[in-house]
Amino acid sequence: MRSDITKVGAARAPHRALLKATGLCDEEISRPFIGIVNSFNEFIPGHIHLDRIAQAVKAGVRAAGGVPFEFQTIGVCDGIAMGHGGMRYSLPSRELIEDSIEIMAQAHQLDGLVMIPSCDKIVPGHLMAAGRLDLPTIVVTGGPMLPGFACDKDLDLINVFEGWQAGGEALAILEESACPGAGSCSGLFTANTMACLTEAMGLSLPGCATAHAVDAKKIRLAKQSGMKIMELVEKGITARKIVTTEAIDNAICVDMAIGGSTNTVLHIPAVASEFGIDLDLERFDRLSRETPHLVNLRPGGPYHILDLDRAGGIPAVMVRLGDRLNMEALTVTGKTLGDNLVRFKPANPDTNARVIATLEAPVHQEGGIAILRGSLAPEGAVVKQTAVSKAMLRHTGPAVIYDSEEESMAGIVGGGVKPGDVVVIRYEGPKGGPGMRETLAPTSAIAGAGLSESVALITDGRFSGGTRGPCIGHVSPEAAVGGPIALVEPGDMISIDIPSRKLDLLVDPAELERRRKAWKAPLSEAKGVLARYRKSVTSASRGSVLR
Repeated sequence: MRSDITKVGAARAPHRALLKATGLCDEEISRPFIGIVNSFNEFIPGHIHLDRIAQAVKAGVRAAGGVPFEFQTIGVCDGIAMGHGGMRYSLPSRELIEDSIEIMAQAHQLDGLVMIPSCDKIVPGHLMAAGRLDLPTIVVTGGPMLPGFACDKDLDLINVFEGWQAGGEALAILEESACPGAGSCSGLFTANTMACLTEAMGLSLPGCATAHAVDAKKIRLAKQSGMKIMELVEKGITARKIVTTEAIDNAICVDMAIGGSTNTVLHIPAVASEFGIDLDLERFDRLSRETPHLVNLRPGGPYHILDLDRAGGIPAVMVRLGDRLNMEALTVTGKTLGDNLVRFKPANPDTNARVIATLEAPVHQEGGIAILRGSLAPEGAVVKQTAVSKAMLRHTGPAVIYDSEEESMAGIVGGGVKPGDVVVIRYEGPKGGPGMRETLAPTSAIAGAGLSESVALITDGRFSGGTRGPCIGHVSPEAAVGGPIALVEPGDMISIDIPSRKLDLLVDPAELERRRKAWKAPLSEAKGVLARYRKSVTSASRGSVLR
């Protein structure tokens, strides 16, 4: 056992004495040590129940003959951090989470890990640590929140973000009813997208991603995961034997089929990098062109994760995709993906047929995400194309420029944006923010003002998974390093052509060169962790990883 280095032999008597101080007996000390990596905290609805899931995991570990050691990671609630300076800390928390897991697992020489993350940056942070450490690892994601219900319809957090401008009694009802309890927000936003992709790449047991936070199925899966980790330790099946290039491609295909969050274009390359896999943006775009959109989930469609779970969850989507996936990919069941799926049968066949379209009659012919390039984004930009109306897939309009999210909110709410405009929010990229804030507040304000069918938004920042409409993010190079987005002036015409994957600034190259020579990088007031992050973070086109 890997942990023997901390507990076997006469020289390790001091170590055993400390272990016995925690209440362990000799019989337990002789068994495999399993780290239970829990992101429980009391800020995030997606995390408030993870203490209970951890208890179930530990029961499974003990039942299978292991000794669980629980420790925590931090977690930021993106919804609470949204729309102010606190959002600058969300993306940087991803690497801090990864580092903290590495420190705990290496310092104590653990034999295996069961990770219990939920929500936007926490899941990818755990996955990145799994790749870096390459230990036997299973991930138990915390599960979605049930949708709220009021005004005679299902609700989620995006209804509140888009509805606050209307005010009145309806707002109070939305505020009370949209988020009914524990779990990650109930649409296919970033948290649930990442849970789905974790299962698709083989690191969670089948059905885990869509098993809801309050469903007893989640507790059963947690116990089974605790037992299964012992089998992986015994067989030496480590994370890198599961997450291969083929597994990453499977995850991207599922991402495209379900219409996942644009944040996956940041997180999956970062995860792949820690598994020793080089992943560029072109693979996303190629697989998007080849993979139809099959499940029309919120925010772009009418369904919530609850509907997908009733339809059979991620196994049902993967059965639909069939031979477009690599069925030989190994999973944490100890079996291949093909072996897992051959036994799948939907419990609700009518719901399955209604919620998950077929390859022959998809929701859209292409997948959820498109990568755009052009004179405004030489290194690329990303858009959730399945959440854009047909009328806005191609659009040309004058630029309305804002140099921060706060400026944009004041302008949008104050009537500074008119139909046909292209809103540009810049200096919000990885270095410029710093921290690459999500701009859900401006996109929701545009939608709430009834402009999502006539106004496009472009930023070197990023969007919440709850964003819908012609919103293009991750524009690279970013403004803070002198990318073309820094050179745009009010009234410049910008051309967007999503089907052709083009994003162009319609300004004469000679004029752009004149502006480039006159441009000066703004001074940053970042301090502490944000200052360190600004110095080390790479472009969004490379996953905004630290190097």
